[in-house]
Amino acid sequence: MAELLSPAGDMERLKSSVLFGADAVYLGGSSFGMRTAPKNFGDDLREAVTYAHAHGVQVYLTCNILPHSDEIQRLPGFLQNAADCGVDAFIISDLGALTIAKQAAPQVPVHISTQAGIVNYATANVFYEMGASRVILARELSLEEISTIRAKTPSDLEIETFVHGSMCVSFSGRCLLSSYLTGRDANRGDCAQPCRWKYRLVEENRPGEFLPIEEQDGGTYILNAEDLCMIEHLSQLEQAGVTSFKIEGRAKSAYYTSVVTGAYRAAMDFTRDHPEDPIPAWIVEELDKVSHRPYGTGFYFGQASQETVKGGYTRNYQVIAVAEGWEEGRLLLTQRNRFFPGEEADCLPPRGKPFFLTIEDLRDEEGNAVEAAPHPMQRLSVRCEHPVQPGTLLRKKA
Repeated sequence: MAELLSPAGDMERLKSSVLFGADAVYLGGSSFGMRTAPKNFGDDLREAVTYAHAHGVQVYLTCNILPHSDEIQRLPGFLQNAADCGVDAFIISDLGALTIAKQAAPQVPVHISTQAGIVNYATANVFYEMGASRVILARELSLEEISTIRAKTPSDLEIETFVHGSMCVSFSGRCLLSSYLTGRDANRGDCAQPCRWKYRLVEENRPGEFLPIEEQDGGTYILNAEDLCMIEHLSQLEQAGVTSFKIEGRAKSAYYTSVVTGAYRAAMDFTRDHPEDPIPAWIVEELDKVSHRPYGTGFYFGQASQETVKGGYTRNYQVIAVAEGWEEGRLLLTQRNRFFPGEEADCLPPRGKPFFLTIEDLRDEEGNAVEAAPHPMQRLSVRCEHPVQPGTLLRKKA
């Protein structure tokens, strides 16, 4: 069965990925990574690796920016420190960085980033000959093209592709829009996501007059791509030769990471045991309970599904609490968003099917009855007859 690879933007999100079923996580260090918005990992990298390894999960470190000359001197030390912390692979896109990685930490496998734009078997083979153990293919490939690459590359060269998350209107995430419009370089982790903005057309000699090209009254989303979702096509990906299924989202919340990882874990386990059957509806429905744009299948089945979408994110659910434990008929919770007695919580346990729980007999940490849970991270308890697994998410419709 393929590997499930989940994002980890910080320690909380790493633990969420591990708890909800990831086989491996990818994360950024203090520099050289493609996401600067998340907290990432610095002094706590060793702690993160130790935690993941204790749960049988591997850790891949992103070193996939295009480093400038003034940064190269720092790269060997950065890679050696990461190797000392025990990371299981480096994710690299730059040829110079690849060479330095092989010199500074030759014992650490190298995965070639999607930023390298690998779209053919010849390029994949060159990277293999240079010492790469895995290639993360460009996002613009069809299943048929992936099958060709698999057939014409060494069997021990692993193939990784994205299965879920945000898609850039660019080539394999390499984009100059953000640099030109905001001065924030997308190829160095600082993308301002101008492809998600609403645009209007103005003629030079008529300033202030917006011409009618809108898809809707609020403006035109001419660059806003669908989110990728391949949860119902995992068998086809595996048949094409994909050995690692990657979830995008190091800048997403711990709730997002938990739900999406849990859904793909459930789908992969179901597919393993029932290869001819469709994925149960409840698994697919989980992906509608996180913030997302309309879903599509990217380029896997051809370009017809690669459409821009009108509008922003759909946010139908919010997490209200996380289960910390269960004692003598009471569920111990840490609050995340406001909720009240009498509300029904949609509960998602790690590696389990969701269930419903009515919030009854809400009490604070001292055992006092309360009429609402308004304070973030407040510790509370509710009546609950049956044990509930720690880490279970309690949600309600937003």
